[in-house]
Amino acid sequence: MSDHQPVPLDETDRRIIAELTRDGRMSVTTVAANVHISRAHAYSRIARLTGDGVLTRFTAVVDPVKAGLRSSAYVTLKVSQHSWRQLKEDLSRIPEVQHIALVGGDFDVILLVRAEDNVGLRRVIFDQLQSMPGVLDTQTFLIFEDLDTR
Repeated sequence: MSDHQPVPLDETDRRIIAELTRDGRMSVTTVAANVHISRAHAYSRIARLTGDGVLTRFTAVVDPVKAGLRSSAYVTLKVSQHSWRQLKEDLSRIPEVQHIALVGGDFDVILLVRAEDNVGLRRVIFDQLQSMPGVLDTQTFLIFEDLDTR
């Protein structure tokens, strides 16, 4: 399948995805029991979903404050027209940048930035982001409270 084509999913696939989204460490046996299919069937479905790129990785969800990342912000960027390819590589090398999205609207890129404190957040925004070639303007929205809806 092409990287940009949707993968056909049936109700069993959706239920497996929901189970693994809720707990990525869930065993195949538990997934199978919760979805009411055999372990072998669950294993083959998970392997197909992974192979098709629907399931891209299994990861831990970290509480940023408990992990010492007490300052967070969404930072929007306006960028020059042809700078996206290089910019996304440069942004992905900054450890404090935890999410990057190319968007449409009043700005071009939105970032989730997490740092130990406001000094670290300021350093990333002023010393790194604003000085990157291709970044024309930034706007920062401090996060006062994170809510995990999953």
